[in-house]
Amino acid sequence: MTDTTIERPSADAAAAGPFVRPDVRGFLDYLNSVPGPKMHEQTPAEARAVYLAMKDVADPPVGELAVIRDLSIPGPDGVTIPARLFDARETRAPGPVVVFYHGGGFVIGDIDTHASFTAEMARQLDLPVVSVDYRLAPEAAWPAAPDDCEAAARWVASAPAELGRSATSLVLSGDSAGGNLAIVVTMALRDSPAAVPVVVQAPIYPAADMANEYPSFHQFADGYLLTRDGMIWFGEHYAADPAHQRSSPLVGDLAGLPPAVIVTASLDPIRDQGRAYAAALVKAGVPVTFREAQGIVHGFITLRQAIPSAQGDVAGYLAAVRAAIVEAEGQRVMAQAAG
Repeated sequence: MTDTTIERPSADAAAAGPFVRPDVRGFLDYLNSVPGPKMHEQTPAEARAVYLAMKDVADPPVGELAVIRDLSIPGPDGVTIPARLFDARETRAPGPVVVFYHGGGFVIGDIDTHASFTAEMARQLDLPVVSVDYRLAPEAAWPAAPDDCEAAARWVASAPAELGRSATSLVLSGDSAGGNLAIVVTMALRDSPAAVPVVVQAPIYPAADMANEYPSFHQFADGYLLTRDGMIWFGEHYAADPAHQRSSPLVGDLAGLPPAVIVTASLDPIRDQGRAYAAALVKAGVPVTFREAQGIVHGFITLRQAIPSAQGDVAGYLAAVRAAIVEAEGQRVMAQAAG
């Protein structure tokens, strides 16, 4: 799915193992040679600090935007949810707003770790992006994260003065754990609509099914950045009910959800969860654009400096999201006119 031209392996090479891009191999060789404890051997606080420090090495600078503004969103049980608005324009007429949920296994990550990507998303989509800093486990275990994320989406939909622009519709996106949360909130807003509709869901390598193990979980258990041990560590801290649709949305009813743009990474232990979610949506009659980035690892949207070819994957994903928004907005406007 990348715009970068990549030489494909021969049949003999393919039989020897999965295709790995040269810049991905270089990054993995470096990563796997770094001494010190692995993530699952650290405390959550230590892992968060390492992940935050990694952004300046792995990802490009945020760059200039017309608006980068911190927000405070009223959350459940009196909680205040930090968020940040990214926008390439100072002022806007009412239109779609993207709500983004960062990845990190529900334990690590924040607005800053994903700021380079959300800024690029705002530039490429030419839409405002609200990045949500939901509560993390284990300090706030499941369902704190989906509760915060749903509250944030409803707040954005309600045209709050603090946002400075009115939403006519929502686009929900996120990567990994954030992809899970984007799907979960999309389902919640289908069942109990917000002030404006979700017109596109756009999860990136989502954790869509915690109730089942898939072949990729074992195939890429170690040596490809995200590991089996890391996934278990995340799950133990998050402490979710895997049989509940607010942790495993694939177990829920998918009918009537908005169109989806889904991207996976071929060298990812949760790759097959994203594939399964895309297939289940198709079976449920939901329009789907599915893309799989070949020869690259989980987390590539925040590795564009360490893995330069990831720039093409991000560009391809954002182009697909942009096309889906244009189509969905056209249908929404026509439906309003007909009504």
